[in-house]
Amino acid sequence: MTKMALDKIKRRDFLKIMGWGGAGATLAGCDMPTTVTLEEGKEEVVSYLVPEEYVIPGIGVWYASTCQQCAAGCGVHGRVREGRVLKLEGNPESAVNSGALCQMGQSALQTHYNPDRIQQPLLRSGGALKKVSWDEALAQLQQKAGGRSAWVTGTISGHQAVLLDAYVKATQARHYPVEVVGSPVWNRVCQDMLGDANPRLRIDEADLIVSFGADFLGTWNSPVHFSRQYARFRQGPKRGMLIQIEPAMTLTGANADLWLAIRPGTEGVFALGVANVLVDRYQTSIAGLPADAQKAIRLYTPDHVKDITGVSVDQLMKVAELLKKRGNSLVLAGSTAEGHSYGYQSVASIMLLNILLGNVGKTLQANVHAPAQLAPRVGNTANLVAFAEAAAAGNIDVAFFYGSNPLYLAPQSLGLKGKLDKVGFKVALSSFMDETTAQADLVLPLASALEDWGSHVGAYQNGELQVSIQQPLMEKLYPETRGFGDVMLGLLKQRQVREFALYEDYYAYLRNAVAAMPAALNKAGGNAWNNALQHGVVALNAGSGALRPRAVSLPQPEMAAGDDGYPYHLVPSARLGLWDGRHANIPWLQEAPDQITKVVWDSWVELHPTTAAKLGVARGDTVKIASKAGAIEAKVYVYKGIHPDAIGVPLGQGHDEYGRYAKGRGVNPLSILNDTKDQTTGELALHATRVQLSRTAGKPGDKLVLMGGSESQLGRKMVATVKAEVFARSEGDA
Repeated sequence: MTKMALDKIKRRDFLKIMGWGGAGATLAGCDMPTTVTLEEGKEEVVSYLVPEEYVIPGIGVWYASTCQQCAAGCGVHGRVREGRVLKLEGNPESAVNSGALCQMGQSALQTHYNPDRIQQPLLRSGGALKKVSWDEALAQLQQKAGGRSAWVTGTISGHQAVLLDAYVKATQARHYPVEVVGSPVWNRVCQDMLGDANPRLRIDEADLIVSFGADFLGTWNSPVHFSRQYARFRQGPKRGMLIQIEPAMTLTGANADLWLAIRPGTEGVFALGVANVLVDRYQTSIAGLPADAQKAIRLYTPDHVKDITGVSVDQLMKVAELLKKRGNSLVLAGSTAEGHSYGYQSVASIMLLNILLGNVGKTLQANVHAPAQLAPRVGNTANLVAFAEAAAAGNIDVAFFYGSNPLYLAPQSLGLKGKLDKVGFKVALSSFMDETTAQADLVLPLASALEDWGSHVGAYQNGELQVSIQQPLMEKLYPETRGFGDVMLGLLKQRQVREFALYEDYYAYLRNAVAAMPAALNKAGGNAWNNALQHGVVALNAGSGALRPRAVSLPQPEMAAGDDGYPYHLVPSARLGLWDGRHANIPWLQEAPDQITKVVWDSWVELHPTTAAKLGVARGDTVKIASKAGAIEAKVYVYKGIHPDAIGVPLGQGHDEYGRYAKGRGVNPLSILNDTKDQTTGELALHATRVQLSRTAGKPGDKLVLMGGSESQLGRKMVATVKAEVFARSEGDA
């Protein structure tokens, strides 16, 4: 604040101004005149001079909206006090999260109040981005946007997707939704083998879950929803059992009753070995399976599987026995099973267990799906590859980027940065200066999710179809930012798309569209819009049909040959928090300890003690991780929660841009991935890169910061443990 002549300000005026502030007024203190009067202060008073009747100074009011920190679409309640949103909690009426909210959702406040937000349009001139007005920005866009265009977005749904589709159709553009944290191969296998790409998973009705790397408590599909189901799964006298099979421990693995470290890329072989035991020992019928599937099951005997996977015959037999005898089961496949050139075959082999065990129709059920115009356009890495190829071929004149940062997500092996140079004009609709936005020719600043209108449909539904409503929880912090819907409506008006011409703004369009939904009208009559805002969701009627299980052809997986020069498998793992790197600019999430290692504000490489001993390194030492595509350096974290043939590096750090909290911190393992793809789906094989390790000096004084101690009791029996079956017997005796 500039120095004020406090001796000149009258006490009465000072008390009046402070009284206004208590009622919700905000004074721009840094620009305040030396003698303040009510007349001079009028222009500095912002809203709430005459507050609404329900607004009581100091008392919060809760409004319903939708979280936008990931694609799950959780409903939220925001507490607003004196015009500012201060706290977020889950919306109990949302079928996605049922009132719960993860740390990413809680941290949306720091996205909203982040000091690095872009505050007004920017246009590249003379090699640098310079501030311009919206009129100038849109005029420049209208001039440039006549050629072949492409949109690169994250997962998008609801009425924002309707507007984007309309613009794509009007301009004959291509849309490339991109995500690196997802389950595209699982979805494809579900579509092929069950007839539903997103079946309903009844974790809460299973007695046993066998998960091949599906981190459903962390980052897989809809983790808040699955966490609620998992709580019910663990309740009751039988207390469901969880077996996690993966090369590197996830949050779900840390909660498992039995965790098996498997050699990377051999999950499908282990599943076929389990099927072999079910057929050979428990006489499970495979008569209806394709001939090559039957051949594969008979080929992978327990001893053969042990040699390939590194998991003992006893453990394999135990998993098969539990699947056969424990009751209702559910078998899942996650990113570590998907992420190889034969990922589709591995996931199909895992899904085959659900068919053999009769889980279809029990713990795997038909799901409901949104109308096509509102359904999520789910991102994947195949679209990232397709966009890079189109840019390299010179087929894109104008590229739009929204909700995705492809220059950070793309491995160096794709050469995306050089290929983008062939795109004539690049437009970023963004709130932050990330790597992609920094390369744009035009930047259109967006309002935060807590300042904007929208509607959303979660990427995963749980049998109850809802459209979740997003409404502003406060006025915009920066007047020159605009909501995505308003920007799209303006672009559609530029293209003279008639059906949107009459709407003054996106609010008017969304209100009309939501109020016209039959479900909203039936429930609320003429008050449909207000009802939707109050509850935060609109339930739609949708039939679920039935699953149609069928086995697909299962040729023997063609596993990549070993490479003595690159002996280790790189496991780039997503974590609840920084996710795919989109939350690295949120200090709360940088400060939150990693769920497994408790490391904060940095990257690290996870090594098994055997591997660390072979290299002669200990916790905190720095190693160089080199692939054929590039190299990174990170500090070592030694623990037993990883296979000796694997090394783990979490996603999220390693930004070259993205603001003060993210830039120049840690490393990005995606950058050194090879461009290997799944042979069936075209997805990037994110776990197929092999690397070599070497010790380096590191930076002087650079230390690994941990917020926890040892992950082992070291034989000291500090926490007493007992087997579940012994506990059950003792409960009965009591």
